Amino acid sequence: MAGRTDESLLTLTLTDSPTWRREGGILKSRIVTWEPSEEFVRNNHVINTPLQTMYIMADLGPYGKLGYKKYEHVLCTLKVDSNGVITVKPDFTGLKGPYRIETEGEKPELWKYTIDNVSSLAQPEEEEREQRVFKDLYGRHKEYLSSLVGTDFETTVPGALRLFVNGEVVSAQGYEYDNLYVHFFVELPTTNWSSPAFQQLSGITQTCATKSLGMDKVAYFSYPFTFEASFLHEDESAGALPEWPVLYCEVHSLDFWQRYRVEGYGAVVLPATPGAHTLRVSTWRPLELGTVAELRRFFIGGSLELEDLSYVRIPGTFKGECLSRFGLRTETTGSVTFRLHCLQQSRAFMESSSLRKRMRSVLDRLEGFSQQSSIHNVLEAFRRARRRMQEARESLPQDLVSPSGAMVR
Repeated sequence: MAGRTDESLLTLTLTDSPTWRREGGILKSRIVTWEPSEEFVRNNHVINTPLQTMYIMADLGPYGKLGYKKYEHVLCTLKVDSNGVITVKPDFTGLKGPYRIETEGEKPELWKYTIDNVSSLAQPEEEEREQRVFKDLYGRHKEYLSSLVGTDFETTVPGALRLFVNGEVVSAQGYEYDNLYVHFFVELPTTNWSSPAFQQLSGITQTCATKSLGMDKVAYFSYPFTFEASFLHEDESAGALPEWPVLYCEVHSLDFWQRYRVEGYGAVVLPATPGAHTLRVSTWRPLELGTVAELRRFFIGGSLELEDLSYVRIPGTFKGECLSRFGLRTETTGSVTFRLHCLQQSRAFMESSSLRKRMRSVLDRLEGFSQQSSIHNVLEAFRRARRRMQEARESLPQDLVSPSGAMVR
């Protein structure tokens, strides 16, 4: 450093009445920060709680030039959030060396300062009172969470299986054209399966441009979806196997003139086991022979489409024994990747766990549902009778219910 350097020692102690200025509670005019710093990103990548900020400043200007903003330096920043957490930056000095500030100008100076916590230690009575306050606060917070969640666990009826699927349309790859989107829906078997009235069993992703990955072009959607369905086992015959829901998908491409083309159809049976599953569904599309058809597909858009999307597997209207697709020309196209997290809920899981049985299939989990149903009906009838008895008891006059209220002659 050119010139002479003066070394001064500055000790900073945190007291009850420092010189400070507040920043919290002031409406900022800059809503959007176009060039955020690393510290800004680090402090604002999560939802912030309301803060009050206090700065401890030092005016290190030379004699006769005090009060200028360019000579002001931040020695310490204190932040207090709504939860009562105090953040001191930089930290208390402790065993570390003093902090350094080097000024610029004709006569550079080097300032050293320390930050010490000189607050008096809390008395045992104050610590005990603080612990009681925290215990009361945590207790009220626990009661608040319990009121939101509730105490009743929602259970299924005997012989029923609830299926929850949290899925994601991950990507699509290997298609001819760009700007892809996927239309998908879940088909429930017509027998023994049902879903809530508010449940949506279909969805459509956003239009996504492809990027090159090796020899293929991949469109990453990362589109989440979820649905719920229930299966009620009613047939106890040995040969009755449950049909499982099927996930259908239809891939389209969109061009500059907002015309779409069918890129492929696909279907896959949902996994029958709970857990995480990654499925890759291969697709195909109807093919019309001839150069004219391909030119029309390229310049005008549009192509052959399936009137019933369930024709990808077995149409829902099909009632015969043999389904023939003879004469339907198709072409293999790309594939769609799904990521599914399946959850299953049934009373049979709890009973098999208590009996330490090994479950081999859904039918094993639902076996013996008739006995479960009878016990369930008896318990429900007992609860209804008890509730009616309590309601009748509450409607009676108190002098008849309480022995102490009997009349004395």
